[in-house]
Amino acid sequence: MLELKDVHTYYGNIHALKGISLKVEKGEIVTLIGSNGAGKSTTLRTIQGINKPRSGTIVLEGEALENLPPHEIATRGVAQSPEGRMIFPRMTVLENLEMGAYARKELSTYKQDLEHVFSLFPRLKERVSQNGGTLSGGEQQMLAMGRALMARPKILLLDEPSMGLAPLLVELIFDIIKKLNEEGTTILLVEQNALMALSIAHRGYVLQTGEIVLTDAAEKLKSNEMVQKTYLGVE
Repeated sequence: MLELKDVHTYYGNIHALKGISLKVEKGEIVTLIGSNGAGKSTTLRTIQGINKPRSGTIVLEGEALENLPPHEIATRGVAQSPEGRMIFPRMTVLENLEMGAYARKELSTYKQDLEHVFSLFPRLKERVSQNGGTLSGGEQQMLAMGRALMARPKILLLDEPSMGLAPLLVELIFDIIKKLNEEGTTILLVEQNALMALSIAHRGYVLQTGEIVLTDAAEKLKSNEMVQKTYLGVE
């Protein structure tokens, strides 16, 4: 479904992504793991068109994305729940969700999609008229994910969905990610909690300073000695 080939992205003179190549097949959860500054979020931002690659190709279902602006990429079926949630704090829950559907050309299933989001996140239905900025951290994460789902994406990019959440909420968010995938949503997941990410992913890529140093099935990465020592806290 999605393929990056030899993607190089810069921040000014800083070479952030140094030839990233990866694939996400339809129906998969693929995770990117790595330490802070490894290039995980930059990879998602580059796919979304927020950061333009200096070279390389990004292809979604056979169509090149690398030269398109972010709003065009959104209409092609790429939606992101960004790091830090980035909800609209002065807009209601409903208005935030409506913004997720803004780029859609076909709105006949809008109400059905809204009900689907409310079935996944009942808390949002309870707070439908509340301003986004007054929600708890966990509720804001639910809202960011719900907003992305309202775009009816072909691929969902999730950037640090568990960041700053209590352990029970982390489990809830990961259960929902797994459920979304079982319903057919293809997911590219960036996550600091490598153990949780590898427990639900099909495959994974390990990034270090802008380069992919390891890729394998998620189960095999969990038992890899380097991954265990560096990211899973195994002595």
